[in-house]
Amino acid sequence: MASNTFSAAFVRTPTGWSGAEVDLRDAEIVDDLGDAVTEALGLTGEELALLCVEVEDEWFAIVRYRDDDEPRVFLSDAHAVLSDRLGELFAEFAGVVPDKEGNGLGVRPAGDFELLNDLGVSSEELLELSMEEGMLPADILSVIAERLSFADELDRLR
Repeated sequence: MASNTFSAAFVRTPTGWSGAEVDLRDAEIVDDLGDAVTEALGLTGEELALLCVEVEDEWFAIVRYRDDDEPRVFLSDAHAVLSDRLGELFAEFAGVVPDKEGNGLGVRPAGDFELLNDLGVSSEELLELSMEEGMLPADILSVIAERLSFADELDRLR
């Protein structure tokens, strides 16, 4: 796993959002991500939870877990597949077909662009943030956390 990786999960409760750091070092398959979130937050399965991962200045991912629904994932850059094992895992989760040639220039978001629509961040806004020149993954996640009202929890964990 990349040395500068931050991962935390947030669960929406009746009183707001609560967060916890999540250790993804041992994640080998996509299901391991959900297991780590469930364990870190003590989920019972009914809650809405978001896993936020940022890797250095390279990419970020958001995974949405809700009940028994299939998890939904957004990956800020499909090139993450080239970064490390965690990047490969998230790219696989987002349905990215690896382009080992590296022909794709620029940022190429992948996955479910609408996973935050009902929470107040539209797919257009998510894409715009991801593609904005000069915005680092940490900055983008901060903006999203602010919009969804868990910025204080995110800052506390960083």
